[in-house]
Amino acid sequence: MSRYIGLLNSVPAPLLCEMIGRAGYDFIVLDLEHLLVSPDQLQHAIRACEIGGCEPWVRVPEVDAKLIGRVLDAGAKGIVIPRVETADEAMRALAAARFPPLGRRGITGGRVTGFGQINLNDYIDNANRQIRVIPMIESAAGVAAVDDILAAPGISMVLEGALDLALDMGLGPDPVHPGVWAALRRVAERCRDAGVPFCANPRNDEQRRYWAGQGIQWWLAGEDRGMLQAALRNHLSVTRQA
Repeated sequence: MSRYIGLLNSVPAPLLCEMIGRAGYDFIVLDLEHLLVSPDQLQHAIRACEIGGCEPWVRVPEVDAKLIGRVLDAGAKGIVIPRVETADEAMRALAAARFPPLGRRGITGGRVTGFGQINLNDYIDNANRQIRVIPMIESAAGVAAVDDILAAPGISMVLEGALDLALDMGLGPDPVHPGVWAALRRVAERCRDAGVPFCANPRNDEQRRYWAGQGIQWWLAGEDRGMLQAALRNHLSVTRQA
């Protein structure tokens, strides 16, 4: 069974995005929720993902139809919506990401249409079939509403957000708390029953083994910032001990 592995990009640098793609990762989540990223930075990062051979997904701060349209016009292949708690939010995100008659996205020329080289009908058809819309479950309300969210036609997959879920549940910054772990397993089970892929973000070896045993195909393998910090600290420690 194929496994698709991605990273959350928390260091807004196009060169790093290209490196992550060349390393073999399948997708990168470019973050607009917690980072101050300019439109030029975002567009260059999307191009770098394309050059590196991985899918650029963008996490937007909220369901903002105009922002979602601009991000897709820049070339994003997926839209990640944080803290989704209702079916209405999921439906509005789907409408913003799809062209009529499936949604309300507006059409323009530019890079996604090859600056006029791609037939507009072909582009619209492909975009409506291929653009990923990915809600994140990051709150107790989202867990409670997961069946309604999954019922929104066209949801590509569901991504878990264990750290924010722990905070929302009053458990502090503890993404591996047993209560959080139980909620994540429930969300994954509901996704399986609905036929919608679940994207896991395992925090330790036990979770990795569990998700592998469940046949989970989509994995978010952490964030680049944490991996870089760990590698730099380890390199410094090894060098000091030499």
